[in-house]
Amino acid sequence: MRDPEAILQRLDWTVIRRLDGLLQGDYRTLFRGFGLDLAELREYQVGDDVRYIDWNVTARMQTPYIRQYNEDREVSAWFLLDLSPSVDFGTVNTVKRNLLIDFVGVLARLLTRHGNRVGAVLYGGAVQGVVPARNGKTQVLHLIDTLLEQPRLTRSPPTDLAVLLNAALRVLQRRSLVFLISDFISRPGWDRPLNMLTRRHEVIAIRLFDPREIELPDIGPVYMEDAETGEQIYLDTHDRGFRKRFIEAARRREWELRSAFSRAGVDALSLSTEDDLIKEIVRFATLRKQRSIVARSVAKSSAKQR
Repeated sequence: MRDPEAILQRLDWTVIRRLDGLLQGDYRTLFRGFGLDLAELREYQVGDDVRYIDWNVTARMQTPYIRQYNEDREVSAWFLLDLSPSVDFGTVNTVKRNLLIDFVGVLARLLTRHGNRVGAVLYGGAVQGVVPARNGKTQVLHLIDTLLEQPRLTRSPPTDLAVLLNAALRVLQRRSLVFLISDFISRPGWDRPLNMLTRRHEVIAIRLFDPREIELPDIGPVYMEDAETGEQIYLDTHDRGFRKRFIEAARRREWELRSAFSRAGVDALSLSTEDDLIKEIVRFATLRKQRSIVARSVAKSSAKQR
């Protein structure tokens, strides 16, 4: 069993300090659009974030209306965590579960250092528990400890992320920043509750994967086992045709995921078990900042033309 204090100390020294330098304290590039109180309603303009459309008012007025918010000082952030058996897979530097724990530790530490609250909903075949949102270093340690104590399931029902997302819809009462962290190996149908969640909350999807889930190496005959059902299948990875079909299937799945996130208006960060966590967080923050600047520029240009 790993020590939560040791993990947080490692993250403080090896990740968070470097992020402080690279982002120069500008964590708002990561967390834009959260912690907001409703200020007013106005007509939708080109470039506005469609997630802030008020659908009830839009239906009554027969024209799109957007919700404008004032920033609130305190933020509630929630981690929706998929701890199903498939997250225990890894072939390079680590398994996906360890990557999940490190990411939660880093983001929770960044948020709580500024007085914000963090909580979590845990899923592993079913909802395993809820960690109520609180602030402070003690809460970060509690989160890490809770994750370390979660059993590594050898068998479970097929993952259904809709169960996790529907639980979040019940638990999250006030507008929050939500991190949905999963490998998204799930039954279909989770996109509908995701769309519902994004109507009220700022949602960021963190997709965990291992390179061997994208491309198989040529290592000869192997037995592969489904992490959830235990079903085994014999494969010959010398077969070029099979490896090609495997890659094509992975690409189709990637396209389907990106399409689902795009339809929901969700920004997504893909994290590999071989990635440098710091570089990926900084890259993601930069992309979100650039998109925000472009959207504001388009909105201003559209307003001038009216």
